[in-house]
Amino acid sequence: MPELPEVEVVRRGLDAHVVDKTISAVRVHHPRAVRRHEAGPADLTARLLNSRIVGTGRRGKYLWLTLDDGCALVVHLGMSGQMLIGAPTSARARRGQREPREDHLRIAALLDDGTALSFVDQRTFGGWMLADVVTVDGTEVPMPVAHIARDPLDPDFNRDGVVTVLRRKHSEIKRQLLDQTVVSGVGNIYADEALWRAKINGARLASSLTRAKLGEVLDAATDVMTEALGQGGTSFDSLYVNVNGESGYFERSLDAYGREGEPCRRCGAVMRREKFMNRSSFYCPKCQPRPRVRHS
Repeated sequence: MPELPEVEVVRRGLDAHVVDKTISAVRVHHPRAVRRHEAGPADLTARLLNSRIVGTGRRGKYLWLTLDDGCALVVHLGMSGQMLIGAPTSARARRGQREPREDHLRIAALLDDGTALSFVDQRTFGGWMLADVVTVDGTEVPMPVAHIARDPLDPDFNRDGVVTVLRRKHSEIKRQLLDQTVVSGVGNIYADEALWRAKINGARLASSLTRAKLGEVLDAATDVMTEALGQGGTSFDSLYVNVNGESGYFERSLDAYGREGEPCRRCGAVMRREKFMNRSSFYCPKCQPRPRVRHS
């Protein structure tokens, strides 16, 4: 699933191409793409028609377009969702870009200047929905996003406040980093990268770490996601691209994720992979030793 840097890359692309434009046509090609919009596809298309896009927003991995009626079009990318400027045609391949398949087109919209906005989703886990906007801690967000914590790239992110919350959590630090109600935007890739940088094993209990160490983990998450954002995000396959269909390049800079069996870039020990929460955790056994098991 795209994490904070990838979603922010998409938001910035949309901000540059769709703001101050009016939606002149919408067609839902697959009902699953609007399943979160309880009123159904006909209601969504009718309400979007002639709506002007006045802004874009993001919190953690959640993305939305703000409309002139005060509502928000919330875009959930899921595992493979793509927001593309232009229809998914073979012209992209001729420009040297990865080509999304037309049969994965789920929603197509046309803007008043002729710009095509396509939602492509191979695995159909993502989708669009319209939602009311509410104010949470002084910030306007769509109702479905109201429970999501601020992310490390948010100007109002309260690092010390999150450290206080983590100190009370008697569960694995990686589990807490993935909890979007504690700190948002950090997914499996960047959790492993942040923990590697902080020399902390993800199985360590959050409550067992000092405030200084927890702060170091959060700082590492901020740094690695900022660097990934600068490189367009992380692309392991064609499922994540920006609005122009181009891939990010941060995969080449990863120090932990996906490096099982390779030497640690810091100490040379062989990197390991373990199962964690139906995912995989990658770590260095020397730099990030697992916590000792206490026997009663």
